[in-house]
Amino acid sequence: MITVAMAEDHQMLIDGVKSFFEYDEDINIIGAVNNGEELVKLVSLKQPKVVITDIRMPIMDGIQATKKIKKKFPHIFVLAMTMFDQPDAIKQMLDAGATGYILKNSGIKMLSKAINTVANGETFFDPNVAFNFMNDYIDKNVVIGKSDKVVLSSRERDILTLIANGKTSKQISEELFIAKTTVDTHRKNMIRKLKLATGNELIKYAIDKKYQF
Repeated sequence: MITVAMAEDHQMLIDGVKSFFEYDEDINIIGAVNNGEELVKLVSLKQPKVVITDIRMPIMDGIQATKKIKKKFPHIFVLAMTMFDQPDAIKQMLDAGATGYILKNSGIKMLSKAINTVANGETFFDPNVAFNFMNDYIDKNVVIGKSDKVVLSSRERDILTLIANGKTSKQISEELFIAKTTVDTHRKNMIRKLKLATGNELIKYAIDKKYQF
């Protein structure tokens, strides 16, 4: 089990991540806070295996928090999750001790891959920033995330949004004025398109898209 502590000043994002990993057998979010100062305290208290942190936060930013964490707990892995794709921001986080960098708009499946990668002692780069630093990491174990674009129809996206809001097929059919069997068919088609295994995985995917980074 990979234990994870998280710092992010947008509570909705924290709630979305925690919801996605709530029933995950491999990743356990053991604490989440809204600024770097509280993150340092949380890490000192619970000592997770992986820390996820934004860069820009109140009181103490993610760069300073990462420096403090790595100085005191060098064995803890830090993954930056942010909207900043500028090379300067990435370099500052890497210099502070982060071993992974992911953009918030990459989605939660890539976040899961990033967590597993850094926990394994490897470096993870979001595909949208990797090209900036590959020359510096050519001799190291580096994993670059893959973005799998899936095109859903407008009706499927509508249904996916309602699934993320906890609606049943019957409730969705009533809200969209379509037959319940039609909703069920759309569910099956989305599971096939998204290469998922079960309806529960579709719910997880819907939550992911509801809290799109």
